[in-house]
Amino acid sequence: MNPGPVDLASLSVIILLCAPLLVSLLSRSQRLLIYSGFALTAAASLLAVFAGAWTVWSGETQKLIMLIGLPDLPFHLRLDPLAGFFLVVIGLLSFFVSVYSIGYVKGFLGKRSVTSLAIFYCLFLAGMYMVVLSDDALIFLISWEVMAAASYFLVMFEDERIENRRAAFLYMVVAHVGAIAILLSFGVLAGLATGFGSFSGYTFDAMRSAHFPVEWATVAFLLSFFGFAAKAGVIPLHVWLPEAHPVAPSNVSALMSGVMLKTAIYGIIRVTFDLIRVFPWWWGAIVLVFGLVSAVMGVLYALMQHDLKRLLAYHSVENIGIILIGIGLAMIFTAFKLPLLAALALTAGIYHTLNHAMFKGLLFMGAGAVLHATHERNMEEMGGLIHLMPWTAALFLIGCISISALPPFNGFVSEWLTFQAFLLSPSLPSPLLKLLIPMGAALLALTGALAAACFVKAFGVTFLGHWRGHHRPNVREADWPMRMGMIMAAAACLLLGILPTLAIGWMDAVPQQLIGASIGTSAGAFGWMWLTPVAYQRASYSGPIVFFGILGIVIAAYLLLHVRPGAIHRVPIWDCGFEKIDQRMQYNATSFAMPIRRIFGFLFNVKERVRTSQQTVHKAFPKKLYYSLHVRDRFWGWLYKPVIRASFWGSRKVGRLQQGRIQAYLIYSFVTIIVLLVFLR
Repeated sequence: MNPGPVDLASLSVIILLCAPLLVSLLSRSQRLLIYSGFALTAAASLLAVFAGAWTVWSGETQKLIMLIGLPDLPFHLRLDPLAGFFLVVIGLLSFFVSVYSIGYVKGFLGKRSVTSLAIFYCLFLAGMYMVVLSDDALIFLISWEVMAAASYFLVMFEDERIENRRAAFLYMVVAHVGAIAILLSFGVLAGLATGFGSFSGYTFDAMRSAHFPVEWATVAFLLSFFGFAAKAGVIPLHVWLPEAHPVAPSNVSALMSGVMLKTAIYGIIRVTFDLIRVFPWWWGAIVLVFGLVSAVMGVLYALMQHDLKRLLAYHSVENIGIILIGIGLAMIFTAFKLPLLAALALTAGIYHTLNHAMFKGLLFMGAGAVLHATHERNMEEMGGLIHLMPWTAALFLIGCISISALPPFNGFVSEWLTFQAFLLSPSLPSPLLKLLIPMGAALLALTGALAAACFVKAFGVTFLGHWRGHHRPNVREADWPMRMGMIMAAAACLLLGILPTLAIGWMDAVPQQLIGASIGTSAGAFGWMWLTPVAYQRASYSGPIVFFGILGIVIAAYLLLHVRPGAIHRVPIWDCGFEKIDQRMQYNATSFAMPIRRIFGFLFNVKERVRTSQQTVHKAFPKKLYYSLHVRDRFWGWLYKPVIRASFWGSRKVGRLQQGRIQAYLIYSFVTIIVLLVFLR
């Protein structure tokens, strides 16, 4: 037998489901467990990448029925170009992170057992792969719950910390609220597919062949979008994300931010473009608006942070917003029968999905290396790490440039394609959309500028200057497995930036499957060196020329300044009249963000306090000042606190029923039986 892509993908899942058995047997030898367990996950991830890339390249669809579900409800698997693309996204980053994990997880040896971490890591990956492969509502929801439960225990890994327990609980609540909405959406689609007469409508094939009334299709779309938006961290359903990602182990944070959020993007695309297929334009407007709000608010929240991992978590909100912008535009263009422009917008969205997985995974791995070396997440307690961790600093800088959408790295290409879709909006017949969509382009431009400022802050405060902390730890560079994981992710960021034509030509089968059009032919009309999304007369970009141009400038500057002796003169920095500048006089994360906080402070709940002490420090400075700043998310106070208070109020009221007397409980049982008899007659 010649195994096909779906067989290889299934083998990958089987390996991941069997790996916990091996991990359990090796629990007494923790070091061997780390090498064996993460080597298996790396191999399984490579299988998934190969299966997905093969499927997208061939443009074919394979199906598989597994008779292991409930009676008459078997599991259906399907590997088509859309599923294959997301297999590549998940598998590629999972491979990089699995290699990285071999070095990172060794940092827990002697402190705590890593058996549970390795077990739930395997189940987490298996759940994500199964979500993408699912072709019926039953196995989709089972896989969704496996992914959610495994990630819950990964967030809870260091469960002695109250912030881990709080974040895991919040994540689980939001995840299950979203899962209920997805379940209801599938229920509506399945019922309409068969007229609520049988269970056969639970398969995605039955939903694809059905014609849904607009009203019920709208209900199903809104439910599914709400459920998937909760998992993706779309504002205002984002509050779990900046709590859970920072406290999870950094290899898990890289996967949660890099690829777990993308399963929600996959769900939105699958339900909208594949299962429902026909929809009004205002569905796309809803997605576009939520995308724009998430992009702008996400980057503003990130600018306010001084916790490095929390900053990166908020940037996931921003980038999910950028992906939704592309999907929303694609939906609008599809509704107005503009397939080429819809293909351009969808390609921009899914290309940013791949790009975000690479650079966000790289950044979280870099943050994990910093945390591994310094045991510190607060940027105010860092500085000067470029001298102690040069590899990590260089690789983290590549991630910063990529996420800031600067050429020649990958983030620039996908955002540039999104701008091209915005600029083609005059083709729409609606005057209202012609007016509003350019405003969206302006907001996206603002997002890009703020993202660049945020990562100047993140890299500068963390790696440049002098050490700001009160206690200087013994900082060492990350070991080679951690470096290799980051190097491979950085190489992917570069290759996707300088060879976008090849990548877009490969992924061309996805918009072709969903929309019936693609941009591969026009994008590569002038060869692999030039990217021309629609027509060369409108816009073109050459990643290789930009890369070699920048490289040439860097080499020329090095030769002019570093090769000739005496070309660089080192002098003391201007000290503004002070005798000597020390590390306390440097810009820190809080001071860097102050101008942005002054402009956009009305969007946050900002508490800034300065208090004085009567303690005399020096005759020139008779009082000691204490400065504190707390920036809170207004959505927490507007939406979540009222729900929490109402829940506690209701719980206290219901708690009064617990009398502790057997007579009361017998009365409750008797009343319940009477009510059931009345209503079930």
